[in-house]
Order: sequence, then structure tokens, then C-alpha cells
Amino acid sequence: MPRFIAPQLSLSVTAPPEGPDWAHEIKLDGYRLHARLERGRVKLLTRTGLDWTPRYETMAAAVAALDARGLYLDGEICAVHEDGVTSFPELQAATEAHLTAGLVYFVFDLLFLDGRDWRVAPLRERKEALRRLLVGVAPPLVFADHHEGEGGRFFKAVCGAKAEGVISKRIDAAYVSGNRGLWRKAKCYNREEFVICGYSRPEGERAHLGALLLAYYDEAGHLRYAGRAGTGMSDRTLRRLHERLEPLRTAKMPLDLPPPGTTRYGTPVELSRVNWVRPELVCEVRFLTWTADGLLRDVSFEGLREDKPAREVRRSQPASPPS
Repeated sequence: MPRFIAPQLSLSVTAPPEGPDWAHEIKLDGYRLHARLERGRVKLLTRTGLDWTPRYETMAAAVAALDARGLYLDGEICAVHEDGVTSFPELQAATEAHLTAGLVYFVFDLLFLDGRDWRVAPLRERKEALRRLLVGVAPPLVFADHHEGEGGRFFKAVCGAKAEGVISKRIDAAYVSGNRGLWRKAKCYNREEFVICGYSRPEGERAHLGALLLAYYDEAGHLRYAGRAGTGMSDRTLRRLHERLEPLRTAKMPLDLPPPGTTRYGTPVELSRVNWVRPELVCEVRFLTWTADGLLRDVSFEGLREDKPAREVRRSQPASPPS
């Protein structure tokens, strides 16, 4: 069993695929984590291989209690709101406060079990084996079920329940690290990750900082300005963000091109009021749309993403599904 398996990724599309060859799951709003059990020892690994076991000891103990000598699971750790929808801000708050006992690890794939490599098996067989493994197992471990076929109808129901979106997977395909279009994600609303490249100074009664300046790397490796996030932050969040950003301050603007002097929506960035930072922190935001001049509109901060390196942040653009 490998020490780490690069996760299978999903292609962004505008709508889920139709047909009986596709299984559809609710897109979860949490941290993607692999769980590896060998000789009674559990490791919880992020999508880049970081060991986050100490953060979620309750999850590790639940995996260790499974009826298996060795296994490798794929899933997502989440905070579940009282309405049943997963919430990334609540997950981050619980993690920072070390109150993780109430979190849930939704398991949606089985890669290894007692010496057998399940990656080569079709998804349908992997999920059935995973279902058998988790029979009678109580939270924090939860089997992430799916619905076969009727992608459009499932998507409409998920969006109606105010969930984030749908992950569609080829039911007959093996597990393949990376993105091959065998998994596809369709979102009910726009939500993406961006690099924090600076912040404006506070005005009025607001403390610590004004708005976060956001950016992403283009295909040539240039850091491009994307817009600002000034809402969605409590006083406590503003203080914690300022504590994280202050040591990263730099006199040099990290962007390849400065923010535009005027924008169609909102006010222009006053560079004299900006504190630039080294582009190391990644955050997730919710936004209405991209403007014609390539900026985010109506942006709200959701939380920091510590599971993704800044250099991997790209502008996500839904593609036409491959044939």
C-alpha cells in the first residue's frame, strides 16, 4: 500500500452529465482528506500529502476502530449545519478552536483494503465494498452515498437544498490520480480559491484591515489581480487575518500588473492605502460573477484554505465536457 496516493480530481462543468453511466454525489464543503491505516496506525493526509492527523484525532480513532488490518480511504471532513448542509466556515472555526469532536468524515471511495488494490476496480464495486465496510459504523464516519443517472434532476434538488453542487463520477471507471474528466463538478453558485496578495487599511469603525486583495496564477505563472473581498468577516476573523498577514508584509507589489485604476463595479483600489503581502495565504470566497474586465463581483470571504499551496491557485472556468 503506498504511503500517499495523489487524489483523483474533478473537471469543472456547467451542468452534470446525463445517462446511466454516471453516479452523482452531493459536493461537500470541507477539507479533502485521505485516511491511511496500517498496523493500527492512522494518518489523515491532505490532497498534497500533509499529515493532519493531530488536528482530527477523533476521526483517526474512528478509522482505527474499523474492521480492517490495513486500508486507504478517500473522503472529506466537514462541519454539518443544523439544516443538513456542510459549512466550510463552521469547519474552519471548529478546527481553530480545537472543537473537532462534532465533525463528520464523509467517506466516498475505497482505494486499498487488507492488501487488495481497489483502485483498478470500477467505482460501482469500490463503493459497494466501502458500504459493506461501514455497515453499522456510527458518526463521525459516514458513507457518502450517490444517485445513479438523472444528473439534471439530482442537480436541481441539490441546489434547492442550498448545497454547494454535485460531483458526477463514471460508475464503471477505475480510480485515477489527477484530472481525466472521469469526475466532474457542477456548482450551484460561484465559489473559488484565491491567493491573498495584500489588504487595504481599515476605515471608520472597522478594525485591523479593510478588504483583502485577491489574485490567481495564470498559465504562464504570472500573478493576476482578481478583485477584493471586504465582507463575510467578523471582528474575530479580521483580527486573526491581520495576525496572519502582518508577518508577510512586503514593500514590493507581488502582482505582475497593478490593479486597474478604475473598475466598472465598486471603487478603484487606492494603492496608497494598500499593504502588500507575500502571496502565501490562500482563501476561499463566494462571488456573484466575473465582470467583462476580469474582476470578481460581489465577493464574500468564506475562510482560509490551508490545504492548497498558493502556486496551484488558478482561475477556474467551467469547460465543455469531453466526449
